[in-house]
Amino acid sequence: MMRYEPIFWMNDHYKGVEVANKVSQFGKEDIRDAEARLERFAPYFAENFESTRANNGIIESDITKIPNFKDFLEKEYKVSIPGQMYLKRDDTLPIAGTIKARGAIYEVLKHAETLALEAGILSGYEDDYRKFGSQEFKDFFSQYKVMVGTTGNLGISVGLMGVSLGFEVIIHMSYDAKEWKKKYLRDHGVVVIEHKTNFTEAVNQGRAESDADPKSYFVDDEHSVDLFLGYTVGPCRLKKQLEEEKILVDEDHPLFVFSPCGIGGSPGGTAFGLKQIYGDNVHCFFAQPTHMPSMLVGLVTEKYSKVSVADIEVDAKTNMDGLAVPRTSGFVAELMHNYFNGGITISEEDQKLLLTKMIDLEDIHLEPAALAGTIGPAMLFDTEEGRAYMKAYGLEDKMENATYLAWATGGSMVPKEDMEAFYQQGK
Repeated sequence: MMRYEPIFWMNDHYKGVEVANKVSQFGKEDIRDAEARLERFAPYFAENFESTRANNGIIESDITKIPNFKDFLEKEYKVSIPGQMYLKRDDTLPIAGTIKARGAIYEVLKHAETLALEAGILSGYEDDYRKFGSQEFKDFFSQYKVMVGTTGNLGISVGLMGVSLGFEVIIHMSYDAKEWKKKYLRDHGVVVIEHKTNFTEAVNQGRAESDADPKSYFVDDEHSVDLFLGYTVGPCRLKKQLEEEKILVDEDHPLFVFSPCGIGGSPGGTAFGLKQIYGDNVHCFFAQPTHMPSMLVGLVTEKYSKVSVADIEVDAKTNMDGLAVPRTSGFVAELMHNYFNGGITISEEDQKLLLTKMIDLEDIHLEPAALAGTIGPAMLFDTEEGRAYMKAYGLEDKMENATYLAWATGGSMVPKEDMEAFYQQGK
């Protein structure tokens, strides 16, 4: 890692889902509770957000098979990758266009629901949730603030959801945040405070400001349980999509999921949900830039959030701004040490190349961070550690039946000129 070399890492701490569940403070009941809350809000979304109507107010994305891209991986990395490869299209999620729409929108909704119940303007879970779009509710929420510290995508989800409900939203952004994301938020009525510092410091400053105001709520990317639980619902819906595609997941049909990882909440939440559904038959890997391997450093050292990439003399400079986090979430890292199967790192050059190839071969436009997991299947076969992983889990003779899913975390909201610049970098 100190030499910025792409690596494949197997998590020896993983002893199986049954063992992990015994020490976890979360379970299937928590996922069901989160799923029920999102279903209660579905009528509100269907009425107020046109992009959710086709799915009856449920915020979800499709899966797309990417055979041409898989062929390219085989040629470029000189490996044979048996099985089939898909992309989880969170780049097209309604409202916010990134995976953060799952956890962030969920957390803002839960906060709004709690306030409305306490004030008595919502009579209970059986009430008509379309009320959340009414002027009465907007006037009520306008007394309150929602704040967050972010490199960009979390802020867009919190910002759009918070403003639409009537909250005053204040976003503290680190220097890594893209200019277009700041402008987009300001254009939608969100207050953006820019910091000439990294993600961790932007979060700390935002948290301090929020804590000083009794009517402010802080969406805490590092410590939030609700943010984490919002992500766990995605796998329940993915299960139905895989079944519709007639994709089996069992002992003889392994599923490999490669998720980009910044602070850790979204890959942690989705991995937790996947493990509750598929147990040890799903293999969950997180993907990070070679210049920002914060989760990997936290897990390898077992210092979790108490170690930064700066401590191993890594420069923390990456094009993948959504993953530009020097220090991982201690809460997520400690929990997921029992659930994750391993991790990979991707170089800046590979990310840029793969972004361009995804456009050329599949006509899918992803933001840089969303490409981090797409190299996963190649690394599984191209590295000594990847091959050792398959051997350790007795998978060598089952890979013909394997399915690989790269979680595409964002892209549809990137302005055309920015996407064209990314494309030319890859060229």
